[in-house]
Amino acid sequence: MPTHQLRPQGDFPVAGLPRRLAAMFYDFLLCVALLLVIASLYRLALSGFYGSEQLKQLSDSGALDGDPLLSTLLLLSLFGFFAKFWTHNGQTLGMQVWGIRVQNADGSAIDLWQALLRFLIAIISWLCCGLGFWWILWDKKKLSWHDRYSESLIVQLPKKQ
Repeated sequence: MPTHQLRPQGDFPVAGLPRRLAAMFYDFLLCVALLLVIASLYRLALSGFYGSEQLKQLSDSGALDGDPLLSTLLLLSLFGFFAKFWTHNGQTLGMQVWGIRVQNADGSAIDLWQALLRFLIAIISWLCCGLGFWWILWDKKKLSWHDRYSESLIVQLPKKQ
């Protein structure tokens, strides 16, 4: 499936760490809200399936702790959030606010495979105390681990006139 060219086109500089972190903070807030909604809907569905009394008993006994289905739904929801924005226009809502976007070197949108690689390597980066993000400070091209592995980059867009 061919990727589409993102607008505006141009040779933009790679975004620095402060802008990326600011955009991540905005997206973090949105993701928390998304996860709360998904978890609430899941609990509502469980309540309809089991009934509120049995659900309370299961909850009190700890049977719902570490629910693999809920964890999977939450992870897939997060991936869906990022993949939709990254593959559609290259920007999440936080990235739009801070004027950055993810793209291929030729200015085209990343594909679903690249979005999956970015997502998974970013998780690994956070699990390594953010080392994959801090890598930008030492990298000559200012690329993070997930930039390198997904063969994409985050650029800083010019301010709109």
